[in-house]
Amino acid sequence: MIGYEWHDLVGNVGVLFVLVTYFGVQIERIPVTGYLYSSLNALGSLLIIISLLVDFNLSAFVVEFSWLLLSLFGVARRLYIIKQSSAAH
Repeated sequence: MIGYEWHDLVGNVGVLFVLVTYFGVQIERIPVTGYLYSSLNALGSLLIIISLLVDFNLSAFVVEFSWLLLSLFGVARRLYIIKQSSAAH
């Protein structure tokens, strides 16, 4: 394909992860407090960031980097809650 490079594919796969995750939330298949939600969002954001490193856009980078950090916080929080829950039993 003319004009379609590897970083476009990587970024679009990231967009697909984010959109599928959001769709899963909307149809109530993915809970927003779950590990899967944060993990898929983090992966999607990371892939979009990779594409932005090749074809940089500051505004998009700020949004995706922020989304990545928030998603990683969600993953860490979920793992902490699971650890605390299993330690209590």
